[in-house]
Amino acid sequence: MWESLAIATAVLVAAFFLDGLRVREAATRLAREACREHKLQFLDYTVQGTRTRLARDATGHARLRRTYLFEFSDDGVGRRSGSVVMLGGELESIRFEPYRMS
Repeated sequence: MWESLAIATAVLVAAFFLDGLRVREAATRLAREACREHKLQFLDYTVQGTRTRLARDATGHARLRRTYLFEFSDDGVGRRSGSVVMLGGELESIRFEPYRMS
């Protein structure tokens, strides 16, 4: 009985971890593409997870809303922050700190 519970818990933890990696990779790709579209330099080639919480999607199902931060440069010198919010495995929003458009 306890062995089955321990195995089930280990499987759930592994699934949660692997899903988090998949969503993080998608957030990194989306941030890189958004920077390219806005002619910005995507710095450090990665995102940093900052927040995970439960939220409801448009159909009312509970999903994990994950917020990731990234840095970009508009002039090649300064660093600015942006964020990617993923609801489940789908993009919810991308935000950029205000920057000077040239």
